Amino acid sequence: MSVRHGLLTILTETPLPGYDVRREFEQRTGGTWPLNISQIYSTLQRLERDGLATQSDSDQSGATIWTITQAGEKEARTWWYSAAPRNTPTRQEVTIKVALAVTSPHIDTAAVVSAQRTETLTALRDYTRLKSRLGPMATLSRDDAAWSLLLDSYIFTLEAELRWLDHVESRIAMGLGAAHTATFQPSPHAADVASPPVSINASKGDAQ
Repeated sequence: MSVRHGLLTILTETPLPGYDVRREFEQRTGGTWPLNISQIYSTLQRLERDGLATQSDSDQSGATIWTITQAGEKEARTWWYSAAPRNTPTRQEVTIKVALAVTSPHIDTAAVVSAQRTETLTALRDYTRLKSRLGPMATLSRDDAAWSLLLDSYIFTLEAELRWLDHVESRIAMGLGAAHTATFQPSPHAADVASPPVSINASKGDAQ
């Protein structure tokens, strides 16, 4: 998700000053993607440059009000109902670290995997505990329902990461370590993956 579209969709509901756009964005994403105010205003200015938002009269506090344009509403609708692009794989530090460990002759890949599994299990336990505190989805407010879904996403991602770490460990046991003594050669399919065909604790803020 781009910050650009996040701010644009918020403006489809009502004109707002920049600091309120920031508050709405962070509240709706459970505080997991904090933005500084300069990033908010630079993004709003780019939206204005592209004809997607305009500045209007200041409110009583003197803050500039930002309003979406017809072109902005059209782009927001297009974003909502289009699948999120997946042009390149997500660059997750865990996967990059393990890949580098496998190809580094002096690194104990099994120890790297073990340390990561411990951290991943801890994070999974913490997110699961936060999820259990929220209660049934039907009883939640709009903001808490969004936070619950975000927690689901984190939990599913961590569970998948654990399965992948188990897979890596089993591959190591089958002799993956032999790659440490060989000259590493990129997979001939790596370019295809990089350029695919087009087609935590008691509060939300603790999970940042």
